[in-house]
Amino acid sequence: MKLQLTKPIAFIDLETTGINISTERIVEIAMVKISPDGTKQVKRKLINPQMPIPKASSDIHGITDEMVKDAPTFKQAANEIKQFIDNCDLAGYNSNRFDIPMLIEEFLRSGLEFTLDGKKLLDVQKVFHMMEQRTLGAAYKFYCNKSLENAHSAEVDATATWEVLEAQVERYPQIGTTVESIVKFTGEDDIVDFARRFVKDNGIEIFNFGKHKGKPVTQVLKEEPQYYDWMMKGDFPMDTKQKLTEILNRTLLKK
Repeated sequence: MKLQLTKPIAFIDLETTGINISTERIVEIAMVKISPDGTKQVKRKLINPQMPIPKASSDIHGITDEMVKDAPTFKQAANEIKQFIDNCDLAGYNSNRFDIPMLIEEFLRSGLEFTLDGKKLLDVQKVFHMMEQRTLGAAYKFYCNKSLENAHSAEVDATATWEVLEAQVERYPQIGTTVESIVKFTGEDDIVDFARRFVKDNGIEIFNFGKHKGKPVTQVLKEEPQYYDWMMKGDFPMDTKQKLTEILNRTLLKK
């Protein structure tokens, strides 16, 4: 049984300066695009993060300041990246919580509009954790019976993730063979922003953190308008601030 595709799917893996989506930057991106006919295209780019790469991060992925000093910035590479994945569903390993939010944040910083409308987001880690509870290296060994050499090389990790998904489709007939069926099987919170500061409860946007957790966002903005200013000045991702502003603008229009 093989994964059945109706449109291309791009497996994305990022290496970054750190794990804080709002403050860290991409240093490497690899995209493995699989077409419905099985054709594979690979694009890998080093990215100049315009900030020092901490030694702790370099020790993990092996990318140093010297290696990226002549690389393009994300803003310079953004249009090429966008064109490569524009008509694709997106997949990765823990991608819904890290790689995709980080990528969206970089697009927002670069000023290039990139929408996820019409794209399915498939996180291969979710299938693995629901079935076996392991890491990517263990997943690769478990499903593909191969050792993951050069882990934390973005292209190696992205390619391994695709191979793991192919093996999962073979192993678990209950997840189906389409992107749609696998996304439905894994389930996903009805999120508003990728940092999950807001989620939807019966279609209503509510806070998912802090003292207002569980309260409708519109209610808080009306009763405590200074909370908007606090969040806009705070260390929240641009995507979170953008979604909060959209909710505020809708609230003001209803007055």
